[in-house]
Amino acid sequence: MLTYRVDAHRTDAHGSLALTKQAKIILDTDPAGRQDAFNPAEMLLASLAACMLKSIERAAPMLDFHLSAVEVVVTAERKDSPPLLTRIVYEIAIETTETDHRIDLLHTNVRKYGTILNTLRAAADLSGTMHRRSILAGTNVT
Repeated sequence: MLTYRVDAHRTDAHGSLALTKQAKIILDTDPAGRQDAFNPAEMLLASLAACMLKSIERAAPMLDFHLSAVEVVVTAERKDSPPLLTRIVYEIAIETTETDHRIDLLHTNVRKYGTILNTLRAAADLSGTMHRRSILAGTNVT
């Protein structure tokens, strides 16, 4: 069984720091919020996006799937009492010359083998789409 570990500590009243391997992430743990760090809900959504991007990177070579860019947008709805995310929706836009059938095959692999995706799907209403994205000049997607 694979085990993951993240260590986190409070740096001051405005933030905290999470560490793993040789990486660190500043966390927004200030009750007033801060614009230069992810809050816990945003970290969860970023984790889901990273999971889907990593699944694409793993599946693409196995499927001989060619792509030039991928963008993932994840949104969530939160209720207040008790506080929890009730719905998570993602959209994966992919620049590729592959057929729609092959895009669907890649999406099936992402949904089937994503650790974070499967964990969150068991806990919340999680749904999303993968579709072809037009190549747009001047975009920041890589």
